[in-house]
Amino acid sequence: MNPMIWSLLITGLSTSTIITMSSHHWLLAWLGLELNTLSILPIIMKSGHPRATEATTKYFLIQATAAALILFSSTLHAWKTGQWAITQDLSPMAATIITVAIMLKLGMAPVHAWYPEVLQGSTMNTALIISTWQKLAPLTLLYLMNHHLPTNIMLTLGLTSALLGGWTGLNQTQTRKIMAYSSIAHMGWLIIALTMNPHLALMTLLIYITMTTALFLSLNNTTTKTLTDLGMAWTQSPPLITLLVLSLMSLGGLPPLAGFMPKWLILNELCSMKLMPLSIMLAMASLPSLYFYIRMTYLTVLITPPTTTNTEHKWRFMKTPNTPLPLTLTLTIMMLPMTPMLCT
Repeated sequence: MNPMIWSLLITGLSTSTIITMSSHHWLLAWLGLELNTLSILPIIMKSGHPRATEATTKYFLIQATAAALILFSSTLHAWKTGQWAITQDLSPMAATIITVAIMLKLGMAPVHAWYPEVLQGSTMNTALIISTWQKLAPLTLLYLMNHHLPTNIMLTLGLTSALLGGWTGLNQTQTRKIMAYSSIAHMGWLIIALTMNPHLALMTLLIYITMTTALFLSLNNTTTKTLTDLGMAWTQSPPLITLLVLSLMSLGGLPPLAGFMPKWLILNELCSMKLMPLSIMLAMASLPSLYFYIRMTYLTVLITPPTTTNTEHKWRFMKTPNTPLPLTLTLTIMMLPMTPMLCT
Protein backbone atom coordinates (compact mmCIF):
# COMPACT_ATOMS: atom_id res chain seq x y z
CA MET A 1 0.00 0.00 0.00
CA ASN A 2 1.15 3.51 -0.81
CA PRO A 3 2.74 5.10 2.29
CA MET A 4 0.68 8.26 1.81
CA ILE A 5 -2.59 6.29 1.76
CA TRP A 6 -1.43 4.18 4.72
CA SER A 7 -0.61 7.28 6.79
CA LEU A 8 -3.97 8.81 5.80
CA LEU A 9 -5.84 5.71 6.98
CA ILE A 10 -3.96 5.58 10.29
CA THR A 11 -4.58 9.30 10.83
CA GLY A 12 -8.28 8.84 10.08
CA LEU A 13 -8.46 5.86 12.42
CA SER A 14 -6.91 7.75 15.34
CA THR A 15 -8.73 11.03 14.67
CA SER A 16 -12.16 9.38 14.43
CA THR A 17 -11.65 7.62 17.77
CA ILE A 18 -10.56 10.90 19.38
CA ILE A 19 -13.65 12.64 17.92
CA THR A 20 -15.93 10.07 19.53
CA MET A 21 -14.05 10.12 22.83
CA SER A 22 -14.17 13.92 23.09
CA SER A 23 -17.77 14.46 21.95
CA HIS A 24 -20.83 15.14 24.10
CA HIS A 25 -23.28 15.23 21.16
CA TRP A 26 -24.81 12.05 19.78
CA LEU A 27 -24.47 13.09 16.14
CA LEU A 28 -20.78 13.93 16.58
CA ALA A 29 -20.20 10.60 18.34
CA TRP A 30 -22.01 8.77 15.53
CA LEU A 31 -19.89 10.63 12.95
CA GLY A 32 -16.70 9.52 14.73
CA LEU A 33 -17.87 5.89 14.78
CA GLU A 34 -18.65 5.97 11.05
CA LEU A 35 -15.27 7.53 10.18
CA ASN A 36 -13.61 4.93 12.37
CA THR A 37 -15.32 2.11 10.46
CA LEU A 38 -14.43 3.58 7.06
CA SER A 39 -10.79 3.98 8.12
CA ILE A 40 -10.32 0.39 9.33
CA LEU A 41 -11.96 -1.32 6.32
CA PRO A 42 -9.05 -0.80 3.84
CA ILE A 43 -6.59 -1.85 6.57
CA ILE A 44 -8.41 -5.18 7.03
CA MET A 45 -8.59 -5.69 3.26
CA LYS A 46 -4.93 -4.77 2.68
CA SER A 47 -3.62 -8.34 2.33
CA GLY A 48 -5.94 -9.03 -0.63
CA HIS A 49 -6.71 -12.57 0.54
CA PRO A 50 -10.32 -13.79 0.02
CA ARG A 51 -10.60 -14.35 3.78
CA ALA A 52 -9.63 -10.71 4.31
CA THR A 53 -12.32 -9.56 1.88
CA GLU A 54 -14.88 -11.70 3.69
CA ALA A 55 -13.76 -10.34 7.05
CA THR A 56 -14.02 -6.76 5.73
CA THR A 57 -17.57 -7.35 4.49
CA LYS A 58 -18.65 -8.87 7.81
CA TYR A 59 -17.04 -6.07 9.78
CA PHE A 60 -18.70 -3.39 7.62
CA LEU A 61 -22.17 -4.93 7.91
CA ILE A 62 -21.96 -5.34 11.69
CA GLN A 63 -20.53 -1.88 12.36
CA ALA A 64 -23.02 -0.21 10.00
CA THR A 65 -25.91 -1.99 11.73
CA ALA A 66 -24.68 -0.94 15.18
CA ALA A 67 -24.13 2.68 14.06
CA ALA A 68 -27.63 2.77 12.52
CA LEU A 69 -29.11 1.55 15.81
CA ILE A 70 -27.21 4.22 17.75
CA LEU A 71 -28.38 6.93 15.34
CA PHE A 72 -31.98 5.69 15.49
CA SER A 73 -32.14 5.54 19.29
CA SER A 74 -30.40 8.90 19.80
CA THR A 75 -32.75 10.54 17.28
CA LEU A 76 -35.73 8.98 19.04
CA HIS A 77 -34.42 10.31 22.36
CA ALA A 78 -33.86 13.80 20.90
CA TRP A 79 -37.36 13.79 19.38
CA LYS A 80 -38.88 13.11 22.81
CA THR A 81 -36.67 15.33 24.97
CA GLY A 82 -35.07 17.87 22.60
CA GLN A 83 -31.61 16.99 23.97
CA TRP A 84 -28.66 15.51 22.05
CA ALA A 85 -26.22 15.36 24.98
CA ILE A 86 -24.72 11.93 25.64
CA THR A 87 -24.78 12.50 29.42
CA GLN A 88 -28.49 13.43 29.36
CA ASP A 89 -30.98 11.06 31.00
CA LEU A 90 -32.11 8.45 28.46
CA SER A 91 -35.49 6.81 28.20
CA PRO A 92 -35.42 3.08 29.04
CA MET A 93 -36.02 2.05 25.41
CA ALA A 94 -33.33 4.36 24.00
CA ALA A 95 -30.83 3.25 26.67
CA THR A 96 -31.50 -0.43 25.92
CA ILE A 97 -31.15 0.00 22.14
CA ILE A 98 -27.91 1.98 22.48
CA THR A 99 -26.51 -0.58 24.94
CA VAL A 100 -27.25 -3.48 22.57
CA ALA A 101 -25.74 -1.54 19.64
CA ILE A 102 -22.53 -0.82 21.55
CA MET A 103 -22.32 -4.49 22.63
CA LEU A 104 -22.64 -5.40 18.94
CA LYS A 105 -19.77 -3.06 18.13
CA LEU A 106 -17.64 -4.57 20.90
CA GLY A 107 -18.40 -8.14 19.80
CA MET A 108 -19.82 -9.22 23.13
CA ALA A 109 -22.02 -12.26 23.63
CA PRO A 110 -24.65 -13.11 22.48
CA VAL A 111 -23.90 -10.92 19.42
CA HIS A 112 -20.28 -12.10 19.17
CA ALA A 113 -20.27 -14.57 16.25
CA TRP A 114 -18.75 -12.08 13.79
CA TYR A 115 -15.76 -11.21 15.96
CA PRO A 116 -13.63 -14.42 15.77
CA GLU A 117 -14.26 -14.68 12.01
CA VAL A 118 -13.11 -11.12 11.38
CA LEU A 119 -9.96 -11.62 13.45
CA GLN A 120 -9.21 -14.90 11.68
CA GLY A 121 -9.46 -13.20 8.28
CA SER A 122 -7.15 -10.34 9.28
CA THR A 123 -3.41 -10.14 9.70
CA MET A 124 -1.97 -10.34 13.20
CA ASN A 125 -1.32 -6.58 13.41
CA THR A 126 -4.80 -5.74 12.13
CA ALA A 127 -6.30 -8.17 14.65
CA LEU A 128 -4.35 -6.31 17.35
CA ILE A 129 -5.88 -2.99 16.25
CA ILE A 130 -9.41 -4.48 16.23
CA SER A 131 -8.88 -6.02 19.67
CA THR A 132 -7.48 -2.90 21.34
CA TRP A 133 -7.86 0.47 19.62
CA GLN A 134 -11.31 -0.26 18.16
CA LYS A 135 -12.67 -0.89 21.67
CA LEU A 136 -11.90 2.63 22.90
CA ALA A 137 -14.69 4.60 21.20
CA PRO A 138 -17.62 2.29 22.14
CA LEU A 139 -16.32 1.93 25.70
CA THR A 140 -16.05 5.72 26.00
CA LEU A 141 -19.73 6.03 25.10
CA LEU A 142 -20.58 3.46 27.78
CA TYR A 143 -18.42 5.39 30.25
CA LEU A 144 -20.26 8.64 29.49
CA MET A 145 -23.65 6.90 29.77
CA ASN A 146 -22.68 4.97 32.89
CA HIS A 147 -25.38 6.40 35.18
CA HIS A 148 -28.18 5.86 32.65
CA LEU A 149 -27.47 2.29 31.55
CA PRO A 150 -29.77 -0.65 32.39
CA THR A 151 -27.77 -2.33 35.16
CA ASN A 152 -29.41 -5.75 34.92
CA ILE A 153 -28.84 -5.96 31.17
CA MET A 154 -25.20 -4.89 31.55
CA LEU A 155 -24.48 -7.46 34.26
CA THR A 156 -26.26 -10.21 32.31
CA LEU A 157 -24.37 -9.44 29.09
CA GLY A 158 -21.08 -9.26 30.99
CA LEU A 159 -21.60 -12.65 32.62
CA THR A 160 -22.77 -14.18 29.31
CA SER A 161 -19.65 -12.91 27.55
CA ALA A 162 -17.37 -14.24 30.27
CA LEU A 163 -19.05 -17.66 30.07
CA LEU A 164 -19.23 -17.99 26.28
CA GLY A 165 -15.76 -16.52 25.75
CA GLY A 166 -14.29 -19.33 27.87
CA TRP A 167 -16.45 -22.20 26.64
CA THR A 168 -16.23 -21.47 22.91
CA GLY A 169 -12.45 -21.00 23.05
CA LEU A 170 -11.84 -24.52 24.31
CA ASN A 171 -11.91 -26.31 20.93
CA GLN A 172 -9.97 -23.72 18.90
CA THR A 173 -6.62 -24.36 17.23
CA GLN A 174 -6.07 -20.96 15.57
CA THR A 175 -4.28 -18.47 17.81
CA ARG A 176 -6.23 -15.49 16.43
CA LYS A 177 -9.54 -17.17 17.24
CA ILE A 178 -8.28 -18.06 20.71
CA MET A 179 -7.35 -14.42 21.25
CA ALA A 180 -10.77 -13.38 19.92
CA TYR A 181 -12.63 -15.54 22.44
CA SER A 182 -10.22 -14.33 25.12
CA SER A 183 -11.16 -10.76 24.20
CA ILE A 184 -14.87 -11.60 24.44
CA ALA A 185 -14.35 -13.02 27.94
CA HIS A 186 -12.30 -10.02 29.07
CA MET A 187 -14.93 -7.62 27.70
CA GLY A 188 -17.43 -9.38 29.96
CA TRP A 189 -15.27 -8.66 33.00
CA LEU A 190 -14.79 -5.08 31.81
CA ILE A 191 -18.50 -4.39 31.36
CA ILE A 192 -19.27 -5.72 34.85
CA ALA A 193 -16.51 -3.49 36.26
CA LEU A 194 -17.93 -0.50 34.33
CA THR A 195 -21.38 -1.09 35.82
CA MET A 196 -20.01 -1.01 39.37
CA ASN A 197 -16.97 1.28 39.32
CA PRO A 198 -15.88 3.27 36.20
CA HIS A 199 -12.38 3.89 37.62
CA LEU A 200 -11.86 0.15 38.10
CA ALA A 201 -13.07 -0.39 34.52
CA LEU A 202 -10.50 2.10 33.25
CA MET A 203 -7.70 0.26 35.04
CA THR A 204 -9.01 -3.07 33.73
CA LEU A 205 -9.02 -1.70 30.17
CA LEU A 206 -5.44 -0.46 30.54
CA ILE A 207 -4.22 -3.85 31.73
CA TYR A 208 -6.23 -5.69 29.06
CA ILE A 209 -4.73 -3.56 26.27
CA THR A 210 -1.22 -4.09 27.67
CA MET A 211 -1.59 -7.88 27.90
CA THR A 212 -3.29 -8.23 24.51
CA THR A 213 -0.66 -6.07 22.81
CA ALA A 214 2.15 -8.17 24.32
CA LEU A 215 0.50 -11.42 23.17
CA PHE A 216 -0.23 -10.27 19.62
CA LEU A 217 3.24 -8.77 19.13
CA SER A 218 4.85 -11.97 20.43
CA LEU A 219 2.72 -14.19 18.18
CA ASN A 220 3.44 -11.96 15.19
CA ASN A 221 7.15 -11.91 15.97
CA THR A 222 7.31 -15.71 15.99
CA THR A 223 4.88 -16.05 13.02
CA THR A 224 2.65 -18.27 15.17
CA LYS A 225 -0.81 -18.77 13.65
CA THR A 226 -1.83 -22.18 15.00
CA LEU A 227 -1.19 -24.27 18.08
CA THR A 228 1.11 -26.45 15.95
CA ASP A 229 3.25 -23.39 15.19
CA LEU A 230 3.26 -22.57 18.89
CA GLY A 231 4.68 -26.01 19.66
CA MET A 232 7.58 -25.39 17.25
CA ALA A 233 8.36 -21.83 18.36
CA TRP A 234 10.81 -22.68 21.15
CA THR A 235 13.74 -23.10 18.75
CA GLN A 236 13.36 -19.51 17.49
CA SER A 237 13.92 -17.56 20.71
CA PRO A 238 13.71 -19.33 24.08
CA PRO A 239 13.73 -16.05 26.09
CA LEU A 240 10.86 -14.61 24.04
CA ILE A 241 8.83 -17.82 24.29
CA THR A 242 9.41 -17.91 28.06
CA LEU A 243 8.00 -14.40 28.34
CA LEU A 244 5.16 -15.39 26.00
CA VAL A 245 4.25 -18.27 28.32
CA LEU A 246 4.25 -15.95 31.34
CA SER A 247 2.07 -13.51 29.40
CA LEU A 248 -0.41 -16.30 28.67
CA MET A 249 -0.58 -17.09 32.37
CA SER A 250 -1.07 -13.38 33.09
CA LEU A 251 -3.94 -13.24 30.59
CA GLY A 252 -5.50 -16.16 32.44
CA GLY A 253 -5.35 -14.22 35.71
CA LEU A 254 -2.84 -16.22 37.71
CA PRO A 255 -0.96 -14.48 40.56
CA PRO A 256 1.59 -12.96 40.92
CA LEU A 257 1.22 -11.69 37.35
CA ALA A 258 -0.50 -8.48 36.27
CA GLY A 259 -3.65 -10.16 34.90
CA PHE A 260 -4.59 -11.24 38.42
CA MET A 261 -5.05 -7.63 39.51
CA PRO A 262 -8.29 -6.63 37.68
CA LYS A 263 -10.05 -9.95 38.31
CA TRP A 264 -9.23 -9.83 42.01
CA LEU A 265 -10.46 -6.23 42.34
CA ILE A 266 -13.66 -6.90 40.34
CA LEU A 267 -14.52 -9.94 42.46
CA ASN A 268 -13.76 -7.91 45.60
CA GLU A 269 -16.10 -5.16 44.39
CA LEU A 270 -18.85 -7.67 43.66
CA CYS A 271 -18.50 -9.23 47.11
CA SER A 272 -18.60 -5.82 48.79
CA MET A 273 -21.90 -5.14 46.98
CA LYS A 274 -23.34 -8.46 48.23
CA LEU A 275 -23.52 -9.91 44.71
CA MET A 276 -22.19 -13.28 45.77
CA PRO A 277 -23.95 -15.48 43.12
CA LEU A 278 -22.64 -13.25 40.32
CA SER A 279 -19.10 -13.24 41.73
CA ILE A 280 -19.10 -17.05 42.07
CA MET A 281 -20.36 -17.54 38.49
CA LEU A 282 -17.83 -15.02 37.17
CA ALA A 283 -14.97 -16.75 38.98
CA MET A 284 -16.11 -20.12 37.60
CA ALA A 285 -16.38 -18.60 34.12
CA SER A 286 -12.66 -17.75 34.18
CA LEU A 287 -11.68 -21.43 34.54
CA PRO A 288 -12.34 -22.48 30.89
CA SER A 289 -10.29 -19.49 29.70
CA LEU A 290 -7.48 -20.46 32.06
CA TYR A 291 -7.66 -24.00 30.70
CA PHE A 292 -6.96 -23.06 27.08
CA TYR A 293 -4.17 -20.70 28.17
CA ILE A 294 -2.58 -23.57 30.09
CA ARG A 295 -3.05 -25.80 27.05
CA MET A 296 -1.15 -23.26 24.91
CA THR A 297 1.58 -23.16 27.56
CA TYR A 298 1.77 -26.96 27.65
CA LEU A 299 2.10 -27.18 23.87
CA THR A 300 4.79 -24.50 23.89
CA VAL A 301 7.22 -25.65 26.58
CA LEU A 302 6.36 -29.24 27.52
CA ILE A 303 5.90 -30.89 24.11
CA THR A 304 8.75 -31.90 21.80
CA PRO A 305 7.62 -31.23 18.22
CA PRO A 306 8.27 -33.74 15.42
CA THR A 307 11.62 -33.31 13.68
CA THR A 308 10.24 -32.25 10.31
CA THR A 309 11.73 -29.85 7.79
CA ASN A 310 9.46 -27.05 9.01
CA THR A 311 10.65 -27.54 12.56
CA GLU A 312 14.32 -27.47 11.65
CA HIS A 313 14.21 -24.38 9.42
CA LYS A 314 11.52 -22.20 10.96
CA TRP A 315 14.17 -20.31 12.93
CA ARG A 316 15.58 -18.90 9.68
CA PHE A 317 12.51 -16.68 9.25
CA MET A 318 12.55 -14.95 12.61
CA LYS A 319 11.56 -11.28 12.45
CA THR A 320 13.21 -8.27 14.04
CA PRO A 321 11.69 -7.59 17.49
CA ASN A 322 9.22 -4.71 17.76
CA THR A 323 10.08 -1.71 19.92
CA PRO A 324 6.94 -1.91 22.15
CA LEU A 325 7.36 -5.65 22.71
CA PRO A 326 9.82 -5.59 25.67
CA LEU A 327 7.84 -2.85 27.45
CA THR A 328 4.45 -4.55 27.07
CA LEU A 329 5.84 -7.96 28.08
CA THR A 330 7.45 -6.46 31.18
CA LEU A 331 4.24 -4.69 32.22
CA THR A 332 2.17 -7.80 31.55
CA ILE A 333 4.33 -9.87 33.87
CA MET A 334 5.44 -7.43 36.58
CA MET A 335 2.68 -4.81 37.01
CA LEU A 336 0.97 -6.42 40.03
CA PRO A 337 3.00 -4.43 42.64
CA MET A 338 1.61 -1.23 41.05
CA THR A 339 -1.95 -2.12 42.17
CA PRO A 340 -2.15 0.45 45.04
CA MET A 341 -0.96 3.24 42.77
CA LEU A 342 -3.44 2.34 40.00
CA CYS A 343 -6.39 1.98 42.37
CA THR A 344 -5.96 5.33 44.14
